[in-house]
Amino acid sequence: MSAPSPGAGAGGEQALLEELRDAGRSARTVPDFFVVGHAKCGTTALHAMLAGHPQLFLPVLRETQFLARGEAERTQTTGGRELRRPRTLDAYLALFDEALPGQRVGEISTAYLRTPEAAARIAALRPDAQIIAFLREPASFIRSFHLQLLQVGFETERDLAKALALEPERAEGRSIPAGCPWPGALLYTRHVRYAEQLRAYHELFGRDAVLTGIYEDFRRDNDGVVRDVLRFLGVEESVEIARSEANPTVRVRSHRAEGLIDAVSMGRGPASRAAGSVVRALTPARVRRGALRAMRRAVVDTAPPPPDGRLMAELHERFAGEVSAASELLGRDLGALWGYDRGV
Repeated sequence: MSAPSPGAGAGGEQALLEELRDAGRSARTVPDFFVVGHAKCGTTALHAMLAGHPQLFLPVLRETQFLARGEAERTQTTGGRELRRPRTLDAYLALFDEALPGQRVGEISTAYLRTPEAAARIAALRPDAQIIAFLREPASFIRSFHLQLLQVGFETERDLAKALALEPERAEGRSIPAGCPWPGALLYTRHVRYAEQLRAYHELFGRDAVLTGIYEDFRRDNDGVVRDVLRFLGVEESVEIARSEANPTVRVRSHRAEGLIDAVSMGRGPASRAAGSVVRALTPARVRRGALRAMRRAVVDTAPPPPDGRLMAELHERFAGEVSAASELLGRDLGALWGYDRGV
């Protein structure tokens, strides 16, 4: 299920494409490379490493998802707190205003690969863009993505098998957790259409303009994969890049504790606003953020449970054809890499 297009039907989508083309022809700075996903494939760490390169500019705000979201989704709120993502094209373009002359300008949004409309929107904004996609073994991706959605409160069904069984209902708009700003994200198995997703970018930008990375390679050789990306972008490879192990997969130990920490940090409710104002008055922002992260790690987050072997085997069987198609497209035996030739 794709993200809904802005406006009403095809007319709204065409209007958006024209607006993007106009922006691309204007004097505004627009991204010239896009890391399009998938989620839970190391893109958080990649952002941190690329942002430290002097020849590259990435906005501080990761995951704008602007070119994947429909108008209704851009104005949604979650947990009583408005999303910080840009709602208008002008706000989106403002994220890149601080890029210096001569810098390559990029953004990383993991929904761009799984949202069919995103490729055409990127092409409208920047027809000569370079595209970087990351893939992960499908069963591992789905499990990790489910845990992430639980962590951020988009998902409430903790049992992955039950969450997968809910997909038909959720595709029809039913059984959606209250406050979930992006129901399409909950259609986990529909995101694994790797060959189809990559072909859309190959057709619009050309195969040479699309670099496909593999999460398992990134885990094994963090530095080497980043150097491949730098080479692809045509920037200096020898620049020292700090390693990053960002955004680990966790599960939420206590949603109540998580809500309390978020309430204090965001100043929701009279007690939390009073406490928060005192904390903010007495403590620098950097220290506050560090303390809240430490509190979250201690009280809320915990290591994920071991995977359900039977469910993982079922997902392997389900996605064997998809893995084969992606292998053929990329000219690499992903089945052997991901263990599809020997079972789970």
